[in-house]
Amino acid sequence: MRKALASALLACAMTLPTSLAAQDAKPELVGLWAAKKRFGPDVRGTLTLVRDGAKWRAEIAGREAAVEQAGDTLRFTLPGERGSFRGRIEGTRIRGHWVQPRMATSGMRFSTPVVLEAAGPSQWRGEVRPLDDSFTLYLKVDREADGRLGVFMRNPDRNVGRNVDLKHIELKDGRVRLLGKPGGMAEEVEIATGSFDAENKLLSIVIPGRGNTYDFEPADALSDFYPRPGLPAPYAWRAPLAKGDGWPVSTLAAEKIDRAAIERFVQMLIDEPMANVHSQEIHAVLVARHGRLVLEEYLHGTDGDALHDTRSAAKSLTSVLVGAAMQDGARIGPETPVYATLEKALPADLDPRKRAMTLGDLLSMASGFHCDDRDPKAPGNEDVMQSQDAQPDWYRYALDLPMVAQPGGERVYCSTNPNLAGGVLAKVTGEPIEDSFDRLIARPMQFGPYALNLQPTGEVYMGGGAQFRPRDFMKLGQLMLNGGTWQGKRILSADWVQRSTAPRGQLRGLHYGYLWWGIDLPWQAQTLPAYYAAGNGGQVVIVVPKLDLVVAIFGGNYGDKVMYVPQEKYTPEHILPAVR
Repeated sequence: MRKALASALLACAMTLPTSLAAQDAKPELVGLWAAKKRFGPDVRGTLTLVRDGAKWRAEIAGREAAVEQAGDTLRFTLPGERGSFRGRIEGTRIRGHWVQPRMATSGMRFSTPVVLEAAGPSQWRGEVRPLDDSFTLYLKVDREADGRLGVFMRNPDRNVGRNVDLKHIELKDGRVRLLGKPGGMAEEVEIATGSFDAENKLLSIVIPGRGNTYDFEPADALSDFYPRPGLPAPYAWRAPLAKGDGWPVSTLAAEKIDRAAIERFVQMLIDEPMANVHSQEIHAVLVARHGRLVLEEYLHGTDGDALHDTRSAAKSLTSVLVGAAMQDGARIGPETPVYATLEKALPADLDPRKRAMTLGDLLSMASGFHCDDRDPKAPGNEDVMQSQDAQPDWYRYALDLPMVAQPGGERVYCSTNPNLAGGVLAKVTGEPIEDSFDRLIARPMQFGPYALNLQPTGEVYMGGGAQFRPRDFMKLGQLMLNGGTWQGKRILSADWVQRSTAPRGQLRGLHYGYLWWGIDLPWQAQTLPAYYAAGNGGQVVIVVPKLDLVVAIFGGNYGDKVMYVPQEKYTPEHILPAVR
């Protein structure tokens, strides 16, 4: 699903002839080109629920649907599967979640929170704000020394440009070909074709498998392609704004962080040349010290109100949610058996290793399943699981995986593990994951809008990919640093925080706890232990307890090795040296 566009582009690749015919390398193509497609969803806005006696109906975006009631639970699905809602009556409110249609850009469905307030006799209203389904593509064209036109593609949504690895663009008689070396191929192949309308300055490229032509128009120096377009002067730090979201704000000086060093760091991000597909693309950088937000900067057209894809950094949320459920009284813990919890009856011939598997094994990536995300031949590989349609129940798919090791032994990175942990949690609590998250974390921690991605069967997918506002997702790091409290509210026990973040073994050469990574960072001739949540593309929330520091960085370098720069270079080489 996550590689759909790249796969579609590669599917049409054709080996080029040895000799290239003379072409029109017109100067009109040199420069930056941008195209954006929006796929919806169009059903959004005010949702109204009306009760007429024992019957309910729903109205939204000019559509109506009958509402089913079971106790205090209300649900409906719009005709044509244009969206659905499930909520509960809570006093004068109806609180629930909206599920939008499958997205064209990712193949996933998302669930977003909705709160309906009483708006008159037997009438409740609330706003449905689904995740926008859009796709932006940039083409940067430059003339090379040999006269050919070099080109690369950037895509802030999913970074498909890295996968197709464009090298050249050719123009002849108004026809365009994009050529590249995907997967490190020795020869250039045709990736996509299109046309160029010189009079209207329109570059139209056919994207195979999408059924759409992307119309690229010239973009100027103020384009969001660049980190901070139109900055009139060198960057000057400003204190973050207080937004009533629970984050106290302060100054760098008050929290003993060198302002000049931070300004040099942010200026470096602003000056990052967008020279090729591997250029660093940072969307947000935030720093909090002593529990106060002191830096909040956004680049490439993002802002603090936009939801950002956290990818696998949201795996750490699974650990937090398990701890919150334990604090809430759920009879669950690392010792909870996986199969005895999820299966109605254990088969007599069940592999003894599966009988022994616990929730703690899932949380520490030590299940023993054949499910390495780096091995495309592993049946539990995330892409393999999400691409198959024979078994839409991903819990069942995981439970049926073959075993290759004893649980609790070697740690192997596999998104199936935290997702199945979510299944164990939902089974024990008897509550949908989205409701548990909203009740135990989102509301008490003053989260704003969020979007939880779903499995084909409708359950929340806990293997990564949830979207949050950067300030909200950063709160998880502060929660752990605080020993499990947020603004005086106990969310997790201090013991769970310690158990989750303590190194329990090695994974990919790093310490690993319960879905939290561990790393040692240099600071003033010392080595400080730190832990962090991390996701594809450069999503990190890093906690340095001895400095009372939380750093959050979000980016768009999906699938690129430069995604590791925030935790391996930016934090130790630029942010930590500024801390006194």
